[in-house]
Amino acid sequence: MISTKQLLYFDAVARLKHFGRAAEERAVTQPALSMQIQEMERELGVALVERGRTIRLTDAGAEIAARAAAILQQIDGLSDFASQRQGVLTGRLRLGVIPSIAPYLLPSVLPELQARYPHLELRIRETLTEYLLGQLEDGTLDVALLALPVDAAGLETIALFEDRFLLATAADAPAPKRKWARTDALDDAPLLLLEEGHCLREQALSFCSLRSTDNADSFGASSLSTLVQMVASGMGQTLLPEMSVGLEAARNDLRVMRFETPEPSRTVGLAFRKTSPLKADFEALGTVIADTQPAPAKI
Repeated sequence: MISTKQLLYFDAVARLKHFGRAAEERAVTQPALSMQIQEMERELGVALVERGRTIRLTDAGAEIAARAAAILQQIDGLSDFASQRQGVLTGRLRLGVIPSIAPYLLPSVLPELQARYPHLELRIRETLTEYLLGQLEDGTLDVALLALPVDAAGLETIALFEDRFLLATAADAPAPKRKWARTDALDDAPLLLLEEGHCLREQALSFCSLRSTDNADSFGASSLSTLVQMVASGMGQTLLPEMSVGLEAARNDLRVMRFETPEPSRTVGLAFRKTSPLKADFEALGTVIADTQPAPAKI
């Protein structure tokens, strides 16, 4: 009989296409994981993977991987249902967060969550929106904290609050002639943006109508903190989410300006599967996040 353990191990191999990384994810040794996959193959009477320099699923393996993922999602659903019977935000909750939110919001959210819901077992995954949405859809995550809207069928969202964008330049840059920044100020110096794949980059380009311009460059920056350090050293300017200003301005020499109205902003919210039985948990989580959002930046 196929065990849940074997399904978990094979699901990891099918997703990661690598025995070593699958073993690391499942916190077992590679020989132990490989042995369980071989036993599963003997039990089913079919080869599941082609073993070589690269790992590939056989046709049967691909079909069984899809069925295994569906079974594991149903098993998770049983756990979620049981947790709901014990009250909201009890038991395990797998939360994904995008990098331009995690370091600025979680330090205030996590202690408050622990205080209000001491029986919550929170697991956090920080990565780009594209990967979070995929992990929501395949059941690896329960809920994601990100910028809305998201384009993914089968997901529901809860908007929590607006996070305004501010213009950040080096502290010793030429003093602005006006109190409020305007979009034409973005022509004064190179606009530094995160690398491709970050939703913050796309939001900035959309606001500035800069889908293609020589004045915008990412320089390969993969974190907002690195981008801010580049700005502080005089390499250019950037759009900074207001939630990040307190932390980033405290450790970098920056000049930060608000834009004239209507101020650009992003909507911070939660996304989750429409079929999840944990909507009450996500609403409670959203309340904590909204209650602990950073105060408006003092400019």
